[in-house]
This record gives sequence, C-alpha cells and structure tokens, in this order.
Amino acid sequence: MTKPFDLDAHIRKVPDFPRKGVLFYDITSILTNPAAFRYCVDAMVDLYRDEGIDAVAAIEARGFLFAGPFAVALGIPLILVRKKGKLPGETRSKTYELEYAQAEVEIHVEDVPKGGRILLTDDLIATGGTLQAARELITECGGIVTGVFGVVGLPFLNFKAALEGLPIHTLIDYDSE
Repeated sequence: MTKPFDLDAHIRKVPDFPRKGVLFYDITSILTNPAAFRYCVDAMVDLYRDEGIDAVAAIEARGFLFAGPFAVALGIPLILVRKKGKLPGETRSKTYELEYAQAEVEIHVEDVPKGGRILLTDDLIATGGTLQAARELITECGGIVTGVFGVVGLPFLNFKAALEGLPIHTLIDYDSE
C-alpha cells in the first residue's frame, strides 16, 4: 500500500496563467521530484491492480507520463489519445468544446481492444471535456471505459457532470480557483 504523501507541496500554483484570473496547477514539479512521481504511479497501481483493466488510455501529453509507467507496472497496453493529426494509420476523432474554442482528439482504431476494460488517465481533470471525448472514442471503437484517473482534480469545474456514470479517482483535489 502506498504511504501517505504531501502531494500539494509538490504542485506549483501559478496565478494568472494561461490568462489573468486563472490559477494554474503545474504538475511538472511532481516530475522533477522522483519521490512525488513514484508516489503518483504507485498510488495508481494500488488503486487499479485488482480491477481487471485490459488497457490504459492516456490524454496527450502529460497523461502519457503517468499512464506509461502504470501500463508497464501492470503489463497492459497503453492507448494514446492525441491531438488531431498526430497519429498515422486508421484513426477515429472527436471534436469537443473548450471554454472559448473547440478542440479535437483522436486514437488509433486498432489500439482499442474490443470489449476491453479501459482506464482513462490524465494529469489534471478540470471540466472533463477531453476525457469525455476520449470516452466516446473508445466506446465507438468497441472498448469499455471503466473509470477515470487524474493526479489533480478541480471539482469546482464540475468534471463529475461531464463524466457521469464513471468512477473518478484523483490523488488531490482543489476546491476553488
């Protein structure tokens, strides 16, 4: 079992980034601290080791950093959810709304195990829009999304509504901006 860890001490809070009035929770400081990074990966393994997960899908780019070691630890495939135009071969894409724009993500169709139980992963869960788009893509390709994992959660942005019906685990939540 993973020992308790003060993750908050290893998350840099950057005011007015990327625009005025936004408090940015920067996880790069977790990555520069091997103990904090190990804690995150070990906690993921502890949470999901016995859940019968067949693959982990990770959101570009910081989600890759946590899902990669997790996939290796459990001996399961890693499915990349990338920005449109970054994957060769047969892909499926999904457009979703951002606060002031639209974005699009895609996955390789052949990477999704048909009927496979898949965990969605990102570094930070805010509105849940990107994860919901990924969930829809995986479902369209025949996979079954069984849960969502994020290192940081911002529940005040209402991600639970966007990801309704899915169990969501975060290692630390911040309740306001």
